[in-house]
Amino acid sequence: MGKGKDMRYLCYPYMRETQTTVDFEIQSDALAVRIGQAASLVVTLEELHSDLLKLVEMVYHLNGSVRGKMAISSADLHKLSNLYDRYVKETEESIKQFVLPQGSAAACALHVCRSEAKKTVRALHRVSLEREVPERLFDYAHLLANVLFVMAVYANKRQGIEEIPFVSKSYPVKTRKKEIN
Repeated sequence: MGKGKDMRYLCYPYMRETQTTVDFEIQSDALAVRIGQAASLVVTLEELHSDLLKLVEMVYHLNGSVRGKMAISSADLHKLSNLYDRYVKETEESIKQFVLPQGSAAACALHVCRSEAKKTVRALHRVSLEREVPERLFDYAHLLANVLFVMAVYANKRQGIEEIPFVSKSYPVKTRKKEIN
């Protein structure tokens, strides 16, 4: 063995850095792993499975875009936006309000992904307090969380599972007053 440390004893080369970039990279890695796990639960739903595998790859591009070269293009953001629109169209009746994270194993896994995506947004925010972060990365990360939500609802729909609306006691839904003529 040479002078350097044996790489088998190093899980990630930046682990001892103090910058929050490391935390973002670890969090986005966790998100990618969770999306891969969710994809394994929807192999019979071929289009959803394929979309999730593409998202795993894109999360790793998001991951590297902070420390390395920007790998999320405007076209990538546009593709994600189109993906969101496609799944919203499929689920629009079920997503008029927040729903409980429940249902099929696939939907629950996708809700975990949604939650991990939000943590990724927060980790990215912490990085932005230390260094410049392109707004496109924030847009992509926020939109990704929303895509994962509608994918979860879609997975339940495809498996014949009804959504359970959540009615908050903390944040009541505002109703519009009738206009007086």
